[in-house]
Amino acid sequence: MERKEILAKNIVKYSIHLKRGEKVWVEYSGVDDEMIRYLVREICASGGIPLLKSYSPAHIKYLINYGGLAAIKLLAKYDVEQMRDVDAVILLKGQENKYEYSDIDEHGRKLFDKYYSEPVHNKIRLFKKWVLLRYPTVGFAQDAHMSMESFEDLYYKVCLLDYSKMCKAMDGLKKLMEKTDKVHILSDETDLTFSIRGIPAVKCCGDKNIPDGEIYTAPVRDSINGHIYFNIPFSVNGEYFNGIRLEFRDGRVIDCDNPAFNKILDTDEGSRYVGEFAFGVNPYMTRPIGDILFDEKMAYSIHMALGNCYDDAPNGNHSAIHLDLICSAHPDFGGGKIFFDDKLIRENGIFTLDKLVVLNPDHLV
Repeated sequence: MERKEILAKNIVKYSIHLKRGEKVWVEYSGVDDEMIRYLVREICASGGIPLLKSYSPAHIKYLINYGGLAAIKLLAKYDVEQMRDVDAVILLKGQENKYEYSDIDEHGRKLFDKYYSEPVHNKIRLFKKWVLLRYPTVGFAQDAHMSMESFEDLYYKVCLLDYSKMCKAMDGLKKLMEKTDKVHILSDETDLTFSIRGIPAVKCCGDKNIPDGEIYTAPVRDSINGHIYFNIPFSVNGEYFNGIRLEFRDGRVIDCDNPAFNKILDTDEGSRYVGEFAFGVNPYMTRPIGDILFDEKMAYSIHMALGNCYDDAPNGNHSAIHLDLICSAHPDFGGGKIFFDDKLIRENGIFTLDKLVVLNPDHLV
């Protein structure tokens, strides 16, 4: 069976658990016809009804830049009606140029977020069965500094992981996180403490994002103190950042060593607070490839999201942004230790407690 065919089956049967008679919104861009055919066939074979929609980044860019608010509202009007009517959503993105949106100005981005993304996705899609995944393209491989063949091999290893096995292996860490008060992250460039007391831990095992492999919670909003260096590069709206150092006092970022990033921190009041803290555990992701959906799942890593918290792990922080920043503790990135209530639980990215070793890469492959 082809890897694309297996991926399509996993999306339909595992990720969205499609039932007979359910309607499925399939939104795609930059994806080859063969993959869409496999998805449509699998949806129909499971008794579902597909609704196909194709919006490329270039289409959206031109709609924003030339159509303005009127065009955005009209698109939202019809998509809201259709999104309400479906039972599940598959978002499959194959973007050749991740900087395609770089020539949309800030005003245009805010209009699209407020009048399209908010009503269509935040208020409707997130309350349905849904899954989001990237798709391998030449541009994606270039960003990862890999040949297309090698990149596709990595992509399918990461995406076709046995997520049910991973889900079971996460149970010990979930229980430990939900019993923990104080977290201490320590390395040569980081000394950060915060509390996660009373906030649920959520396992991510392939039913919302592919690839997957993280377990997240949130810091108590005003509990973060100290400094942290995020050593994995990332981009925001076409702007590239390579290493960000943040200093916190009582939960709020009070200092950042990058002037351009300070503009993002000033988005709103909630953007200087953290809405998520998570461990990445996907064993096939061992280095960044320039895509946050993949990079945040890296084994040996943790990430924290500035801005909005998740409803299932709430800490009361609200913001227009949810921006994941990643720190790898693999020795190649400088190592580091994590303590829960003063007990070492992870060193150089490897879990040290007996009940957590099942999440280390050599146990999950």
